[in-house]
Amino acid sequence: MKLALIREGKTPPDRRVPLSPAQCLTVQKKFNLNVVVQPSAARAFTDDEFREAGILVAENISDCDIFMGIKEVPTDQLIAGKTYLFFSHTFKKQAHNRKLLKALVENNNRLIDYELLTDQSGARLVAFGRYAGIVGAYKTLRAWGIITKNYDVKAAWLCRDKAEMEAELDAIEFEKPIKIVLTGKGRVAHGAREILDRTGIKRVSPAAFLQQTFAASVYTDLSSADYHRKKDGSVAGKDEFHTNPERFESAFAPFYRVADMYIACHFWDKRAPLIFTKEEAAQPDFNIRMIGDISCDVGGPIPTTLRTSILTDPFYGYDKSTSKEVPLGSPNSIGVMSVDNLPCDLPRDASVDFGHALIDKVLPHFFNGDAEGVLERATQCADGQLTPKFAYLQDFIEGKE
Repeated sequence: MKLALIREGKTPPDRRVPLSPAQCLTVQKKFNLNVVVQPSAARAFTDDEFREAGILVAENISDCDIFMGIKEVPTDQLIAGKTYLFFSHTFKKQAHNRKLLKALVENNNRLIDYELLTDQSGARLVAFGRYAGIVGAYKTLRAWGIITKNYDVKAAWLCRDKAEMEAELDAIEFEKPIKIVLTGKGRVAHGAREILDRTGIKRVSPAAFLQQTFAASVYTDLSSADYHRKKDGSVAGKDEFHTNPERFESAFAPFYRVADMYIACHFWDKRAPLIFTKEEAAQPDFNIRMIGDISCDVGGPIPTTLRTSILTDPFYGYDKSTSKEVPLGSPNSIGVMSVDNLPCDLPRDASVDFGHALIDKVLPHFFNGDAEGVLERATQCADGQLTPKFAYLQDFIEGKE
């Protein structure tokens, strides 16, 4: 079996790669397969780094069996009959990738979507969420320094790696103790907590956060039960919010009245209530001055997120009176960080983290007959047709919906 790391064809090209040079060598030895890397000038790991690790770098990869990338593959770059793994962004009927999914079916490709790789309990096996949290929290702290003019740290994308970025945190000195509220309990939130902990910000309980004052900066991380309540006032059952979020309303107000900064790392269901409204944001008791929307749902639960921003220009202001965009730090505004591809700031580290999960949790299933159904569950199309699980996409790819 031969595995190809394909060159990213989407513009602008993503700098991440599924496996680092060292990991490619590990894969060759562990699974007794050959890895070929298609050359790329944009990749965070250079072609020479792969060559130095003993990995073949070649333009012609047509004799490979498995093709691995990160972002969507342009339709004119697909090789018929091959197995592809990448983030396709198609299973939710994303209209901009309709032609891609149709082409994969017509080209007799097998598509295994990273986002759909799960264990038998439904937990995702590979993701960049942790690094989204790491970079997102760092950027939000950087923006606070710009707003307050109290400290200056290097942009994350200018750092070679996570170690250099974390060293920048030593320069952070708050003008006075601040309170940071964080929503979410998954991989993204875990990454954000890593940065807050590394900065020396103390973690406190939600109750203490609301009721106490502190001599040093603190943060609290909230589960959905901490900032939602049932509309009818009854006690919520276990997992009820996740199954029936429409029965709930936001209970975030006590937190926005005392927090200075908000880092959003939650998953949002469209049936769930807004975390706060633009009317609430305009009130004098809305104390938050900076929001890092790592979840980045434009038109979603955080009305200050007017648009996605980019790595090199990640911040803007939200005017509380007009609900319009203004420059960061403008009077009567809330700072916003809403980058939606945060791991790209640290592509080398994020790639290594992703590669570890691939080696440990995904690649073995190509060699054990997929006994646990991991690959089968994530396969959207194969043998010239959609798989039964994804048959609901047939009308979508035919343009009927």
